[in-house]
Amino acid sequence: MATSSYSNSPCAACKFLRRKCLPGCVFAPYFPPEEPHKFINVHRIFGASNVSKILNEVLPHQREDAVNSLAYEAEARLKDPVYGCVGAISVLQRQVLMLQKELETTNADLMRYARNEHISHEVPSLGASSIIDHHIHHQQYYQQEGWANFGDQNFGLPSNYTDEGDGPCESGDGSM
Repeated sequence: MATSSYSNSPCAACKFLRRKCLPGCVFAPYFPPEEPHKFINVHRIFGASNVSKILNEVLPHQREDAVNSLAYEAEARLKDPVYGCVGAISVLQRQVLMLQKELETTNADLMRYARNEHISHEVPSLGASSIIDHHIHHQQYYQQEGWANFGDQNFGLPSNYTDEGDGPCESGDGSM
């Protein structure tokens, strides 16, 4: 928790509001004079009286967290007036879901590989059709998830691109 020296300099809130910073100032512990932008942003979005009400209603041990939350939300609202921090949270949640799907697919591929590896020890030759199926599955997954195309952008792949040996990941010797 930041502390303010009452005799030397008023807190950022009192300085911005052009009033005397008294020893019992509710803003002083949370808006030090070294961080005026923190109060200015919070004041623009919530207003000084609303912040004062919030700080007086919150238990003393929760005030620093409340101020940090207000400061974070105020900064997010200034960057994105419509969604604020909810927009950032939404983007992160979508990324988590996408990565969970990718992890599930990778785990399924790993299980299939382990199963095929076990079978390949029993059966001398592994058919080429399973390798082609594997490529087709990944191509469909990445196209479905938007990895291959974003709108009209094709990430350098020709429009007639097929994953039948001429792709950028092929090494020519059948390995992936």
